Amino acid sequence: MISRTRIAATGVLLLLASTSASAWTGHGTAYTPRGTYNGAHFGSCGGGSCSHAGGVAGPYGGLATNTGTVTRTAPGQFSNAGTAVGPNGRSVQHDGSTSCASGTCSHSGDMTGANGRSATTSGSVTREAPGQYSSSGNVTAGNGNTYNHAASTACAGGTCDRSGTVSGSYGGTVTHAGSATRVSSGVVTTGGGATVVHGSAVSTGGTVVVGAAPVAYVPPPPVAVVATVPVAPPPPPLAGPVYVAPPLPAVVVTAKAPPPVYVAPPRVAVWVPAHWVGRVYVPAHWV
Repeated sequence: MISRTRIAATGVLLLLASTSASAWTGHGTAYTPRGTYNGAHFGSCGGGSCSHAGGVAGPYGGLATNTGTVTRTAPGQFSNAGTAVGPNGRSVQHDGSTSCASGTCSHSGDMTGANGRSATTSGSVTREAPGQYSSSGNVTAGNGNTYNHAASTACAGGTCDRSGTVSGSYGGTVTHAGSATRVSSGVVTTGGGATVVHGSAVSTGGTVVVGAAPVAYVPPPPVAVVATVPVAPPPPPLAGPVYVAPPLPAVVVTAKAPPPVYVAPPRVAVWVPAHWVGRVYVPAHWV
């Protein structure tokens, strides 16, 4: 049975074939111990702004989508805004800003749910050395609870290792760690038993080329802003959460540690770490 995300990806290819702006599309499948997840995404850039859309279909038939834009407002400075819709149909509006200088990118943002409740987030990502990155930040939920998070990533020889901690307002701390290894072109395995198979299509000036591509690599458009969307296994469906699909910085943190997420070596200007805000999860992504 052809998934809705694969149908969406086909529609994207037709759209890209008719546009003159630089654009790209990708699709992937994550085989996890909790089931199979299918995802697709596309983006296009022009005039200093990039628009993107993506979706992930879970093993239980739910579909989560995310759309938005990223705009370069000045050298090293970017703004973003968009809408995420979870498998249960609930929507979340999110926006934020990012500023990069001297190897460090700082970001802040907020998100508002359909019920009017909001959450804010802020943090930074620093390139410590080739293939090594650290991040830290905090999330304040609508009920006033604050969560602090910190993580580090090291990549070498086709493998990336990641570890981090999340601590809540009441002193509880959760640790998480994982790894991802590229075993062949477009195929990545994780320490949690997941296998991600990724493909992409690139369109420039109306010409479409389809083929396998390294995981989470987005061919750069002719502007300074590139949004990449790693395909990663989202958490299993819960009662009421909104899964925020990649790639924007809006997060809700819960006390439960997220599953291992593959963080590809950043090749673009802005990296936004994965976050949880309440019961809403936003995977790590570049903008």
